[in-house]
Amino acid sequence: MTFKHWLNVIGIGEDGLSGLSTSARSLIDHAEILVGGDRHLKMLPELPEDRRSRLVWSTPIETSIQQIMNLRGKSVCVLASGDPLWFGIGTTLLKRIPIEEVAVIPSTSTFSLICARLGWSLHEVETLSLCGRPASLLQPYIYPNAKLLILSAGKETPQLVAKILCDRYFSNSKITILEHLNGTKERIIATFAHQYQDFPEFADLNAIAVECIPQTEARILSRMVGLPDEAYLHDGQLTKREVRAITLSALAPNAGEMLWDVGAGCGSIGIEWMRSHPRCQAIAIEKLRTHFIAENAIALGTPHLKIIEGKAPEILQGLPTPDAIFIGGGATVPDLLETCWASLPSQGRIVANVVTLEGEQKLFQWQQQYGGTLTQISIGRAEAIGTFRGWKPMRPVTQWKVIKP
Repeated sequence: MTFKHWLNVIGIGEDGLSGLSTSARSLIDHAEILVGGDRHLKMLPELPEDRRSRLVWSTPIETSIQQIMNLRGKSVCVLASGDPLWFGIGTTLLKRIPIEEVAVIPSTSTFSLICARLGWSLHEVETLSLCGRPASLLQPYIYPNAKLLILSAGKETPQLVAKILCDRYFSNSKITILEHLNGTKERIIATFAHQYQDFPEFADLNAIAVECIPQTEARILSRMVGLPDEAYLHDGQLTKREVRAITLSALAPNAGEMLWDVGAGCGSIGIEWMRSHPRCQAIAIEKLRTHFIAENAIALGTPHLKIIEGKAPEILQGLPTPDAIFIGGGATVPDLLETCWASLPSQGRIVANVVTLEGEQKLFQWQQQYGGTLTQISIGRAEAIGTFRGWKPMRPVTQWKVIKP
């Protein structure tokens, strides 16, 4: 490790300075300014001759990030938990400061320590953090036999996680709470979700391991596209399950991409786009039904779905650049497509669905002008006809898909 970097980010475990490498200790010893939370800064020895500045994290954290950036040119050492690049402060810092200026020395991550205690393989588990994040993010991770590793926000998090599991009829799930891992106060408590009302008081510093075990009445919601229609609150403005699956296949979400869901209805397209990968982002643009979108986003584990109340195309100005746009309503609105097309980068996708003749006529015009493909989607569901059954057709949907050159 060299000293050419002005900013050094050091991961520290519960074993404190004794668990650090020689190079990590040297970086701390030679730093002009030390940054960290109270817990980490208190791990440093209090020496009368040590008069170096110590900066404690502020709320909001952005204030401290800006302070650190203003220290460029000085030797700054940030003390972080475990692996700073796994749900840690290192990730936040590197969004603002080039890696060429930063050295990161990780300690053993909490997730690795949990796996070592429980005998789990790290590549077979799902990992997430609820530190400063909504607990509803847990929802997409709940499925039969899933193994979850969760960073807690505090001592109340285990009970909150257990209650969510019970609400989803996964009350037999095994929960292990691990406190102060690798420290002198380490404690491991094994229990079940349905016992959450009798949980003891946990330490603020804890992590949670969950083995998801469903009850027979559990509703299993896949992270693949095409959730059941009844998974959504709506007033009838819902892209039906079969059409939704085809539409999301056409939109083709990739990790980290941004979707505009224009005329979002109850939000189903944007929600399933985000459920496809934890890093997918979406903006739902809707004039009338934003309350449905908000409730569905929380219930289905996408609380970070951004909801814009207003009418396109005027409301689209200034939004983050999309990788894909779905037009589920308003295809006949003047200038809508032109605005969407101008906002789309090269290789961006537009998918538009219509059910009216006027909307279909508009798609014909767009296809002639911009290219792409037109598809008609006809779906029938078997329903009772007296004592027999027959096919009840759904309203045909015309879909236009185009990729911008």
